[in-house]
Amino acid sequence: MSQLTLTKTRLFEGAWEGVLRYEGGSGPEPVVDVTYRQKPVPDVAVAPHDDSDGWALRIPIPSESLNDGVQTLVISDRASGERLDTITFIAGEALADDIRAEIDLLRAELDMLKRAFRRHCVETM
Repeated sequence: MSQLTLTKTRLFEGAWEGVLRYEGGSGPEPVVDVTYRQKPVPDVAVAPHDDSDGWALRIPIPSESLNDGVQTLVISDRASGERLDTITFIAGEALADDIRAEIDLLRAELDMLKRAFRRHCVETM
């Protein structure tokens, strides 16, 4: 059987959507497992995709997964057990400080690169 691939299409109105395809051709309707904290996510839907030879996957985001910190849902192919993708959410007040610190570091590195590039341009002229 061909390997199954998953491509995200959008996150819309509380549901993650994607397209499942078999590499190298078609295959039976795929069965996927979606878990959050090792528990199955309910109401996952797989249906023939309108615009392609793939399958439309729709995963409703469980409200209990929307918390402070990093939360991850895992999407796996039931037949092979292979992980196809993950859905990760990052939220909360504590995170704001982390993001500001990362931006400050990126700005400092960019300033250092600009100085080095300007020095290089002057030296090679």
